Amino acid sequence: MFQELEPVLEKYAKAPGSLITILQKTQDIYGYLSEGAILHIAERTGVPPAKIYGVATFYTQFRMKPSGRYILMLCKGTACHVNGTDGILEAVSETLGIADGETTKDGLFTMDVVACLGCCSLAPVMMVKGPVGEETYGNLTKDRVRAVLSEIALREQREREAAS
Repeated sequence: MFQELEPVLEKYAKAPGSLITILQKTQDIYGYLSEGAILHIAERTGVPPAKIYGVATFYTQFRMKPSGRYILMLCKGTACHVNGTDGILEAVSETLGIADGETTKDGLFTMDVVACLGCCSLAPVMMVKGPVGEETYGNLTKDRVRAVLSEIALREQREREAAS
């Protein structure tokens, strides 16, 4: 059932201190850490499931439920906060009907508010992690963030139509 994970476990299962690496690679493969994946990792590594859950829930990088095709990371750092990130967050929430940590019903977007993206000169800034990489959008306004979301949704719709 977890065949894609086997090369990772073969490489790291017996390596001390490799649990976070295993969890990161598992999430890269499946998009999140399912209960089944955690139990499989526990079985293969000998690490108790409770310890794996403890690590997975301690670090905000790990997801315990499926995420959207596009993850919107909205910076809430000082520079972004001062430059209006609250308005950007509001525009995303209004446009998509989701709050921090939630995924749209169609599974297209997940919104994550993050402490800092390290792009302070572009504040307010949002990074979009999608199926083909990451893109950073800076100096955002409410209108600009709505346009970005519309562009992504339109591109996805066109791709779906072309595939059918």
